[in-house]
Amino acid sequence: MTENRHQQEQYSLSTMYGTYADILFVLFPFLVIAMQRLWDGNLYYTLMQPDLSIAAAILAGLAIGKFVLGLVTNQDLGRYKERIVFFIALTLFVVLGPAIILLLSMTGNAEVPRFVAFVQPVLLIIAISLYSTAVSIANLLSRSGQAEYSEREANRPAPDVARDREHSGPAPLDLPHRTEHDTY
Repeated sequence: MTENRHQQEQYSLSTMYGTYADILFVLFPFLVIAMQRLWDGNLYYTLMQPDLSIAAAILAGLAIGKFVLGLVTNQDLGRYKERIVFFIALTLFVVLGPAIILLLSMTGNAEVPRFVAFVQPVLLIIAISLYSTAVSIANLLSRSGQAEYSEREANRPAPDVARDREHSGPAPLDLPHRTEHDTY
C-alpha cells in the first residue's frame, strides 16, 4: 500500500514538473522580449504590448486541448463531463476571448488604455492556473482509464493453454512463386 502511494506521489510530482516545463517553454520567448525591453529601460512598455495576451491565448488554447483530451480519454465520465465542459467554457470566456480581443485592440490602436497593464498579467495568471488544472484533470482521467483497462485485463479469463500450443506462432505466409514472365 505504501509503495502504491509512493508511486502516485512520484507520478503527481512528475506531472507537476512537466506542466511547469510546458508553461516555461511557452513563456520563454516573452521573457526574452521582456529582458530586452528591461535592458533598453522600457519594461513598462512590455505591459502595454500584446505579448502577454499572446502568451495567455497560447496557454488557454493548450488548456482547452488538455480538457478535450480528458473528455475523449475516458468515455465513462458520468457527471464529470459537465464539469469539464464548464472548464472549457470558462477558459474560452475568461481567458481566450479577452486575450484575443485585447490582442486585436492593441494592434489596431495607436494609444493603448492604461488598464491593459493590469489586465494582461491577470489574464496570464488565470491562463497558467487553468492550464495546470487541465493537465491535472487530463492525467487523472487517463490514469483512471488505465486503471479500468488493467482491471478488465486482470478479470479476463485465462487463455486455453492447449489451444495456444497448437497455434503457437503466426500462420506462415503462403505466396505464389512468380517467374520472370509473370505480369503484375
